[in-house]
Amino acid sequence: MDNGYSLPKPELKKPAKKHVKASYSEHGILSDLGVEKRKVYQYEENGIMVFSDSQPTQGDYRIHLYECFACRPDSTIDWYHIPLFTKEYSAVISNAAKRYQLEPALIRAVIHAESAFRTNVVSKAGAMGLMQLMPGTAKDMQVTNAFHAEQNINGGSRYLAKLLGQFNGDIDLACAAYNAGPTNVDQYQGIPPFPETQAYVQRVKILYSRYRKAS
Repeated sequence: MDNGYSLPKPELKKPAKKHVKASYSEHGILSDLGVEKRKVYQYEENGIMVFSDSQPTQGDYRIHLYECFACRPDSTIDWYHIPLFTKEYSAVISNAAKRYQLEPALIRAVIHAESAFRTNVVSKAGAMGLMQLMPGTAKDMQVTNAFHAEQNINGGSRYLAKLLGQFNGDIDLACAAYNAGPTNVDQYQGIPPFPETQAYVQRVKILYSRYRKAS
């Protein structure tokens, strides 16, 4: 029924905006196992999402890295003497190595170079977990949770094996492709002239040699 009066339209409630707090300092480059690397902690506190360069004292958090562990050309770390991770995820790495016909030492070297064996790291580009899988790569490798250690190692190992097949078993080119993408390796017909990628490949090779000797 229309009585000539227009009814007021009901007000639509807007969804509550999530509060975000960011806290950084000039000391956002932190020392960890002898290497300086930029990292930011993400966690929730009293319903507020916090991004800070200070590690929370309790609760779950994610670590956002600004570079992969071994990618900084100006890193002061001694890669020939940095402590190795020889026992972590032994069964998972061994199974992945057998499944994808890789050396366990190479898988360990890549994990060490990518994340220093941290499961909860995220790069500025969005790469996740131990082997720093990009979302698209994780999906292609059938990884549903990139922060789950076993899924991540299996997915990263499968991708590494794929790259080794693509580049005829050349570890240097496969590692360069793992870091910079296979398209760049094809484009430059070798290791791309990116300082980060060149440093990464060199350091993976050092770690690979050391893990082989330690096994």
